[in-house]
Amino acid sequence: MIPLDSSPEALALRATYDQQIRSRAGAAGTTDRIGALIRTIGLEGDGFLQYQGGADGAELDQQIADQVAYFAELGVKVEWKYYSHDLPADLPDRLTKAGFVPDEEECLLIGALADLPTEVELPEGIQLREITSREDLERMQAMEEDVWGFSHAWLPDALSAAIAGDEPTVVVVAETTGDEPKVVSGSWIRFHTGTDFASLWGGSTLPEWRGRGIYRAQVAYRRNLAAQRGYQYVQVDASPDSRGILARLGLRPVSVTVPYIWKPTS
Repeated sequence: MIPLDSSPEALALRATYDQQIRSRAGAAGTTDRIGALIRTIGLEGDGFLQYQGGADGAELDQQIADQVAYFAELGVKVEWKYYSHDLPADLPDRLTKAGFVPDEEECLLIGALADLPTEVELPEGIQLREITSREDLERMQAMEEDVWGFSHAWLPDALSAAIAGDEPTVVVVAETTGDEPKVVSGSWIRFHTGTDFASLWGGSTLPEWRGRGIYRAQVAYRRNLAAQRGYQYVQVDASPDSRGILARLGLRPVSVTVPYIWKPTS
């Protein structure tokens, strides 16, 4: 794993992210603020908890227990998104003792638009195109399933909802040129209204098209969309496959994130 950036510039970016993104309500569903906790119930019923500190010891344990009881009564799962700079340091142990299970970790990277590439350089025979139609979203779904080997049936509905949602979202595909274009990669960007941040998502590419700069081109394309709308920063929760690429493109790795999941037993 690439080391986290602890420079003053990186820490300032992380603090701005905490202030603007982690302290706000979600774009969909219902939200309650319980002390330092922000509790969101998504449109599909599952819960999401954001926490930036402010409690410790028995007080924190009680807050965690209260949320377990709340979601147990609802009978739905909940995710507590933990960041490695969250306090207290033993928060993961407290969550685990309360029945939360850690899922795969990701790396939070943040970049100032001024530090990111602007040139959209594509290999011959590939073009980028913004999509909105159900047909195109299903073509993107098929590409994702070829890449990952499991169903992405959720993707067309989720992206259609995002495109029509309160926070503007643009979906981009890289596809071959010609009479029968084939989607070889896809990604999207979400513009967080009322903040200086846009977030980058996706970026899956068919194996035979990797290593040709398509991922980098999509980052630059989406970076330019953010600049046109007056945003200052882009943020990514990156998998191990992409965090190194993103760091080389100018984004700073500032924290590790782990989704801690609690599910009802029956």
